[in-house]
Amino acid sequence: MDPRAKLILSLVYIVAVFLANSWAAYLASFVLAMVIIAASAIGPRFFWDGVKPLIGVILLTMIIQVFFGVGGHVYWHWGILSITSNGLLNAVYIAIRFILIILVSTVLTLTTSPLEISGAIEAIFMPLKKVHFPVYEMALMLSIALRFVPTLIDETEKILNAQRSRGADFSSGSILVRLKKLVAILIPLFESAFSRAEELATAMESRGYQGGEGRSKYRVLNYTKNDIIGTVTMLLAAVVIIALRR
Repeated sequence: MDPRAKLILSLVYIVAVFLANSWAAYLASFVLAMVIIAASAIGPRFFWDGVKPLIGVILLTMIIQVFFGVGGHVYWHWGILSITSNGLLNAVYIAIRFILIILVSTVLTLTTSPLEISGAIEAIFMPLKKVHFPVYEMALMLSIALRFVPTLIDETEKILNAQRSRGADFSSGSILVRLKKLVAILIPLFESAFSRAEELATAMESRGYQGGEGRSKYRVLNYTKNDIIGTVTMLLAAVVIIALRR
């Protein structure tokens, strides 16, 4: 599919999931997510790898909702903390929303290259060029950022190994002690990132880069029949999900 269509449909799905507030709506959202995953033919391990790093964030959000949620029957109360039926229900809803959004977002990132995503964003924001919004510059910054994420991850791993070889221990001590130890990682990482940015800027200037105005495209984006079918299907599914709201 066209990356513009995939990006827009992912946003439509995310909005529909956030608007859902009933079990029927979440069931429809789950069925739609499973259909998308089945169509992508991606192995389940990749989706688990996408959910696993955010399990802590999901649990923390659920705990906050459980102890600070208000409304409904009160099961337990102590000071500003309380456990209510609405708090428990909203905690489950939030967890479902997180998981569904992560699953569909994983499909988007695994089936679309970073350059395609940045090109799609540039095309979507192109109407803002009429109000002098720097569309080309935004797309360039996004593509460079996506390009250097793996490089920075590799650089972080090298710094960690270098510090460990010098006897540094990042897995022991209190949270404050661990945060102080991270300074030994962040300083060389920032220094390396700024150095790479300066080298890249110098290389672009030496090649006469003057912005994206008037530049041609190596990959021309065109909507096809699959994009139209996918758009209609997603919009109908979003209408059904919203209609199943309480």
